[in-house]
Amino acid sequence: MKLLFITLLIPFSAFTVTAQTKGKTTTKKRITTTIKKPMVAGIAKNYLDSASYAFGISMGEGLKERGLSTLNYDLMVKGLRDAFAANKAMLSGPVAQAAISRAFAQAGKAKYAGKIAEGNAFLQSNKNIKGVKTTSSGLQYMVIKEGNGIKPKATDTILAHYKGTLLNGKQFDSSYDRNEPLSLPLNNVIAGWTEGMQLMPTGSKYRFFIPYQLGYGERGAGQDIPPYSTLVFEIELLKVNGK
Repeated sequence: MKLLFITLLIPFSAFTVTAQTKGKTTTKKRITTTIKKPMVAGIAKNYLDSASYAFGISMGEGLKERGLSTLNYDLMVKGLRDAFAANKAMLSGPVAQAAISRAFAQAGKAKYAGKIAEGNAFLQSNKNIKGVKTTSSGLQYMVIKEGNGIKPKATDTILAHYKGTLLNGKQFDSSYDRNEPLSLPLNNVIAGWTEGMQLMPTGSKYRFFIPYQLGYGERGAGQDIPPYSTLVFEIELLKVNGK
């Protein structure tokens, strides 16, 4: 949520101006400036009123940025009152968190409907391309090079080279560029990797087309991978290190 930044303006209560006219010094004049406290016209009577309104604006902007377009404002205010008054909450912690998660998920789907549709259309078309296989989860892959080594298990640690791109071709990561393969436990990566790499014999190189549900989902990853992104990975399995 966007943080509320409060800037304190500390004016000079007075300052002195001295002017020189044809070598003569004019009389010093003292100018006093009166600064009024910021108020919200018609409703704010004091600093707490202003702060209360500012908190509302900050919360609203933050929630709007997350994709929400409306709320039940009466219940939201009741929630605030209950929290400040330490009243018993109408919802338990897990139920409240589930409701918040669902609200953001629904808002995100609406906000990123275009990206979701783009990914679905790509996968629908891509599955008909020769050489592309689709698993029951929706993961798609193509064999670039078939190895003859062992296949890893989900509990194994693997060593792999990889390159990841978005559907528009923008690369967001590459171990090739770093000239350093990645070593990691296969059960500690996105679901598309965990499932897909178990299909690969060591020495193989596959191209994976990963739906957002098997990738970084509704959250995305940093600035490079937006929410609901379908991803393309080329992965070369170099070694299986066991557990």
